[in-house]
Amino acid sequence: MDIVKVFGTNVRKYRLSMNVSQEKFAEMTGLHRTYISDIERFQRSISLENIQKIADAIGIETYKLFIEN
Repeated sequence: MDIVKVFGTNVRKYRLSMNVSQEKFAEMTGLHRTYISDIERFQRSISLENIQKIADAIGIETYKLFIEN
């Protein structure tokens, strides 16, 4: 399992299910739009603090972002 790919795929899946653009999602998380883009393209490792910000913005438990489908 490639954890960066699983995480990025799940972030994109949840963001799209909320019908939210990367720009709007970045505002919701307090992160930059290009940072969100990098995560979704598997180009960025991410800190635990930012993982929590993303999970909070989505409204899910953090561990769900690491479940491979």
